[in-house]
Formats: sequence, C-alpha cells, structure tokens
Amino acid sequence: MTDFSRRKNLKKLALATTAFGGLPYLNLKASPLNGPLKGNVNHAVCHWPFNPMTLEELCIGIKKIGFNAIDLVGPNNWHILQKHDVVCSMCNGADLGIVQGFNDPQNHNKLIQGYEEVIPLMAKAGYKNIIAFSGNRKGMDDETGLKNCAEGLKKIMGLAERHGVTVVMELLNSRVDHPDYMCDKSDWGVELCKMVDSEHLKLLYDIYHMQIMEGDLIRTIKKNHQYFGHYHTAGNPGRNEIDETQEINYPAVIRAILNTGFKGYICQEFIPKSTDKMASLEQAIRICDI
Repeated sequence: MTDFSRRKNLKKLALATTAFGGLPYLNLKASPLNGPLKGNVNHAVCHWPFNPMTLEELCIGIKKIGFNAIDLVGPNNWHILQKHDVVCSMCNGADLGIVQGFNDPQNHNKLIQGYEEVIPLMAKAGYKNIIAFSGNRKGMDDETGLKNCAEGLKKIMGLAERHGVTVVMELLNSRVDHPDYMCDKSDWGVELCKMVDSEHLKLLYDIYHMQIMEGDLIRTIKKNHQYFGHYHTAGNPGRNEIDETQEINYPAVIRAILNTGFKGYICQEFIPKSTDKMASLEQAIRICDI
C-alpha cells in the first residue's frame, strides 16, 4: 500500500463512475449499528480508496449510513452527487497533481488558470473547499518553496474570497507514501498560511500522514487549529481501517478537534482491507462519531 497512487486511482474512478451497472456494492451491509449518528461531526469519505466501487454506489451507501459528503470529486462528476443530494466536501480538478504544485513557479500559470475555472463553478454549485498541493521539492529548499507557494496562492486568493471558497493545502507524509513532497510538516504549512494572510487559505491536516511525519497529534491540533480547515483519517501503519488494529486513538483525536470548535468536515481516507467495504466505512464513521 505504501506506493499506492491516489492520482492514478482517481483517474480510474472518474471513468468508472459512468458504469453504474447493477450496483453490486449496494448489497453490502450499511444499516446503522447503533441508531442515528450523533450530529456532532460533519462526516465525509474519499471516493478513491473504495475502488472499484462507483461514485453512484458510494453515494447511495453513505446515505444509508447517515451522512452525505464525499471528498475529491471534480466538476465532471458533481451531477452524480447532486442526483443523490450528496455534498462535495473537498473539490478537485484545478490542481496538476501532488507532484506538480505551487512551489514551482513554472506551474503557476496553469494552476491559476485551473482555479480560475473551477472556483466560480464551485460557487454556483454551493461547494466551499478545493484541494491544493505544494508539489515535490526536487532539490528546492523549504524557504524558496514557501516563497514560491505564497506567491502563486496570493494570485487566486482574491477570487476565492469573492466566491466564498477556501483553498486547502494538503499536508502529506514524505517518508512512506509521497517521497520528496514539500508540505510534509504542519509548521511549514502554518508558515505558508501566515505568509498568504487570508482566511481563505487553510491546511488539510491529514491525521495519518502527520502521525508518520511528526506525531504529537492532539497538541498540534490544539496549537494550530485555526489554520486547519479539513481533516483526513486512515490507520497507521498501513493506511487501512482505523480500528484497534492500528496505533492512532481516533476517538481522542476527534474529540480534540471538536473541542477547538471545528465545524468543517472530517473525512475518511483509509483503504479498506475488508471485502465488505461499506461495513468498514460504517465502523470508521462510528469510531469518529463522538
């Protein structure tokens, strides 16, 4: 799983969403285990780890569990979400991928064009968050990367502010899953937010990735929560289910997030090992439903 490519699977899933067929995954168990969800957490899930489940199937499955938000869906597939009254909790489609990001000025023109196209579409659809990436270092030092990212992001902040959209830079680990990725520590991301100086730039604090890079999750969340606009989950090690087979105490972490007053989305991004993917997802949602 360590060299699992999210970008490759997103492309595969984009093609798969048109092939609804007999919706075989809807036969999986997805009925509430302990009654309705509590309503304290805005739950979401990423589509890509549930390959080969189609977006249509996932929409129907999460509604059975009791929530209605999916991350990392681009404009071409928003109509599927809208058909099922499901929200896109984190949009994509403007970025150039994880490796090619804002730290390279040669990417700025294409990135700016992408965000200028997608942000107005988001506003029309009522969506609020869009993903961004720093890109890989490729020999670049952190100070130069910060400067370049801030320069590029500032050029789209006015548009984001006018449309009520938040650009969310993702924190990823560079030790296991994304070698050489630049935005791999919370302090670097926080400094970027300070340099851009806009409430419409936040960080995606991926709990799994930051456990690998720095640990000390709860203290970091308490200290820097004002810069964190979105959260992702997965079990460590392995990036699989968030149950007792892995090391992160998710109930404690989720409770700490809620105690900061966070009202955004906490999104499941684990890769299910179980053949019953929806049962694994429901278990994860219940673990985080504090």
